[in-house]
Amino acid sequence: MELNSFFSFIIPKENKFFLLIIEVGDKCAEASEYLVQFMNEPDKDKAKEIYLKIKQCEIVGDALIDNIFNELNDTFITPFDREDIHDLCETLDDVIDYITSSAKRVVLFQPHFVPELTKELAENIRQGCLAIQIAMRELKTISKRPTLALEQCAILHDLEHQADDMYERFVTDLFKEETDGIELVKNKEIMQELEKTTDKSKIVGKILKTIIVKYA
Repeated sequence: MELNSFFSFIIPKENKFFLLIIEVGDKCAEASEYLVQFMNEPDKDKAKEIYLKIKQCEIVGDALIDNIFNELNDTFITPFDREDIHDLCETLDDVIDYITSSAKRVVLFQPHFVPELTKELAENIRQGCLAIQIAMRELKTISKRPTLALEQCAILHDLEHQADDMYERFVTDLFKEETDGIELVKNKEIMQELEKTTDKSKIVGKILKTIIVKYA
């Protein structure tokens, strides 16, 4: 290994890691904004256009995650434990993936309409992704000022519990009111995917709390 390459390997690349992770957090927030628009768009052609924007967020997010993992492989000293960075980024990627797959199910299944609780859960996801975006922007100073990041972890925890309640109400109402078996299955599948998104958002908060405990 050449001397310059050796020093570039051992010198911390904190700014690059933080900038890339912030970009992933921004993509989470952007995808969730589109998700809310998508769920509230009655025109199927316009909804399909919004879905393509969500899909583009997923593509960009995947590329950012790949860049972060490449940096992990090429860097000896990382700003946080490399396993924590890996777990955080992998879970952020999952959040965007589940947002995309939720919208994709609507496009493929074409339910007669999108129930109000489904729209509410999409809004819950948007709020969670906004908390993620804020938290990712706090990572660089988390060892000195962890309060705001911890507040976002608490928000993610509360939102996931709210999502569980929404899902339970949705399933109860669905089996009481939906007489079309096919529509029942469609809507339940869509809602399950949305609920999984909130689970992943909560895990982001847990990983972030682990980082705070280690470094704050």
